[in-house]
Amino acid sequence: MTSTPGTASGTAPGTPPSGRGRLRRRAGTAAVAALLLAAIPAGAAVSADAGTPRTATGPQGQTLTVSATTGLDPAGQKVRVSGEGYGLTTGIYVALCKDNGDNRVPSPCLGGADMSGDSQTSQWIVPPGDPYEGDLAQAFGPGGTFDVEIEVTAKGDGLDCAEVSCSVVTRADHRAAGDRTQDVRIPVAFAGEEPGEPGGEGVDMPAGTVSYKAVADFTSAGKPLDLLLHPESKKLYVGADNLPDTADVDERGLHVLNPDDGTSESWISLAPGSTGELRASTAARIAGPLPGDGVVYNYPLRGVGAAEAGDEAASGVWLTGSTITDIAPGTTPETVLVAQGAKLSEIVRATGEATRTLTLPGGAQFAADPERGTLWYSDFAAGKLHRVDLTSFEPTGSFDLPGAQGMAGFTETDPATGAVWVGVNRSVLVFDATGTLVKTLVGKDLARDATFDTDSGRAFVVWQDGGDLSDPANDNNGTLTVYRSDDFAVAAKDLSLPGNHSQSGAASLAVEPGGGTVFVTSPAEGKITKLARQVSPLVTRAPVDLTARDGEEVALTAEAEGAPEPTVRWQVSTDGAQTWKDVEGATGPELSFTARTAQDGYRYRAEFRNDVGTTRTTPVTLTVTAATGGGETGGDTGDSGETTNGGGSTGGDSSSGTDGATGGDASTGGDSSTGGDSGTQSGGGSSGTVGGSGSTVGGSGSGAAVGGGVAGGDGVTPSSGGGSLAATGATVMSVTLAAVGLVGAGLLVHRRTKRRTDGAF
Repeated sequence: MTSTPGTASGTAPGTPPSGRGRLRRRAGTAAVAALLLAAIPAGAAVSADAGTPRTATGPQGQTLTVSATTGLDPAGQKVRVSGEGYGLTTGIYVALCKDNGDNRVPSPCLGGADMSGDSQTSQWIVPPGDPYEGDLAQAFGPGGTFDVEIEVTAKGDGLDCAEVSCSVVTRADHRAAGDRTQDVRIPVAFAGEEPGEPGGEGVDMPAGTVSYKAVADFTSAGKPLDLLLHPESKKLYVGADNLPDTADVDERGLHVLNPDDGTSESWISLAPGSTGELRASTAARIAGPLPGDGVVYNYPLRGVGAAEAGDEAASGVWLTGSTITDIAPGTTPETVLVAQGAKLSEIVRATGEATRTLTLPGGAQFAADPERGTLWYSDFAAGKLHRVDLTSFEPTGSFDLPGAQGMAGFTETDPATGAVWVGVNRSVLVFDATGTLVKTLVGKDLARDATFDTDSGRAFVVWQDGGDLSDPANDNNGTLTVYRSDDFAVAAKDLSLPGNHSQSGAASLAVEPGGGTVFVTSPAEGKITKLARQVSPLVTRAPVDLTARDGEEVALTAEAEGAPEPTVRWQVSTDGAQTWKDVEGATGPELSFTARTAQDGYRYRAEFRNDVGTTRTTPVTLTVTAATGGGETGGDTGDSGETTNGGGSTGGDSSSGTDGATGGDASTGGDSSTGGDSGTQSGGGSSGTVGGSGSTVGGSGSGAAVGGGVAGGDGVTPSSGGGSLAATGATVMSVTLAAVGLVGAGLLVHRRTKRRTDGAF
């Protein structure tokens, strides 16, 4: 396999020199730490969950450790946070904060800054002798150390870790707010948001955030009043009135536009009037599509017409009675439903003959639901919603419209659920199919139109500003809101529609199946705005932690979806996720390279970007173990890198095929744990390797040193480096006291070595 671009062949990204020696030293320290832990007194603080503690290194060499970092209880959980190597001249806060990335202040933080000393969600650590030491803050210990507990929850105080990346952090206190040298961050995840799951961490907005962006304005259809995107021909039909500002051009009629660029494909301006003669006529409201292409529409005052692209004039009939106030497809292909105020009729399109008629107490608009055989008729003046059975053509119920107050908005049915949405004033009332009011959606503008996309299960509502700037509630800008039609939750960021007000007519909507494109009219401006859906990157496949042997080929894979399609770049951190750098040339879904021991503990992530935002996969850890060499004649009876009291040699690994060990780390003689002769070893530890022989504690034979020969020993002859302590049964407490500075680090190294063995992070 070829190496990653920009790196040496066979080398993982970011490889430092002398990695192999560092790994052996770490493993040896872990073996010593394993023995020291046996002598820690009862009650000493050791995390009960060794699988999730993590440590990070700061910009000035500080180390920060958090006792638990994954699967945290969203309702609240205490975690232990400790550190060392912090400067003794700057105070710090310890808290759970929004992680804003490298060299950016972690903020906001849970609980804010602790200025009272009573906070359980943050801690204040100050240099010894600081004026705030005491009730408000605690002082650093020797070497810039601290050890505190904080309470973390998934949400609170302006922080929501379900939507943003959160970390337990240290940061300079309020007296040095601009100081980033104290920033040390350890990412955490709450239950249900475990690392590695698809979704990723949104940097500037939550992953998968949907929004709409205006991409074009069409001004070739006069004063647009109504829209329909034909389901078969895909042409955009626009019912339009004349726009006075266009001088001598009378743009009344039915316009047919190319929905891609808004160019005019046809314009049908003529329709038969009351005498049957053709005349220029406004297309006021589109009833529905004709098969293949074309639409049925209403033209003032009482005309019902039909036309398609290429027609010179519409065909149509002129009804008797009152002005038509609404129109919709009928119960058969040959009929339409027409409202003339309180009178509802079903007429034959070709002749205008009414086959059925119903008069209600009042009304103006209606919405038909042919799937359920129901029609909903709104009487805004009386604040009533009437239900009509389309089979019997009889009323079956009446319901209140709270807040209508005579403000006519819209009446539309959701074909997927049968719910009826009624716009009244600055609210949308949603009734289920039985007439029960189930939701009231409140906006800051006037509810003017709604449409539904069954493919995505979304409802689109356009709100228009009142247009009267003397009213403080008005700002001349409308709004597009997108809801989930099942639970009415907002499904996209609200989009401001500048200049879209109701003074010159009501706005209308058309939506492409799937919701990828939306068209919204602005009669006051004489334009149709085309909106394109955008989605910030959402990770659909995330990388997972990897364990590999030195020299093994490895690959990390990540994928994401979004609109526009996101690009990807891989990043690596060599300091526990404190800082990141791009892997040169790694801009594909897979990052592959040859693992080396120098990369043990390195963290990797994929960063996806598009015009909407940036999303990063949760960092994963590469664990690299030493390669297994040939010629081993003995076997391990315990974990590599951990000394035990069982039979056989289970100490530090000195084999690896590189240190001259011919027999691995197992002895060939008797059971050394019983005090018998352990026999001769077929392969002692290499000179200078701590834990080379790995003989067990209490053995009386050669090589019975604690952890094996010390640096410079041969792993056979007991030495003063610890072997005599084990051989004579002397307590190791004195070693613990002598090496107190290693205990904290040893704990971490021990767990790290254990994780390498288990293949998990």
